[in-house]
Amino acid sequence: MRRLILAALLCLPPAAALAGEADVIDVKARKSGAGSWSFNVTVRHADEGWDHYADAWDVLAPDGTVLGTRTLLHPHETEQPFTRSLSGVRVPAGVTEVRIRARDSVHEYGGKEFTVKLP
Repeated sequence: MRRLILAALLCLPPAAALAGEADVIDVKARKSGAGSWSFNVTVRHADEGWDHYADAWDVLAPDGTVLGTRTLLHPHETEQPFTRSLSGVRVPAGVTEVRIRARDSVHEYGGKEFTVKLP
């Protein structure tokens, strides 16, 4: 029985993977100039320190082109969810909505994304 339990424990994923993927839970977009936008993005992720944390989010055009990236330089273990902004994002004429995705240092992309219509 002990061998069976030990074998089962060895099959568990590393502890760093338990935090899951980074999810975008809210986005506010504001036009800040001709073709330029600012985004306030709220991300939720169970950051576990430097080994596993939400490390960036992207603004994407409908065709998947990355229009801007906000790099997150440290874990937010005690601030969840957290909101960070990115300004000066150039959105091509005719684009009426963008998609925001977050990334974490273990899973990369895969969490909940958020589509926002540009006012």
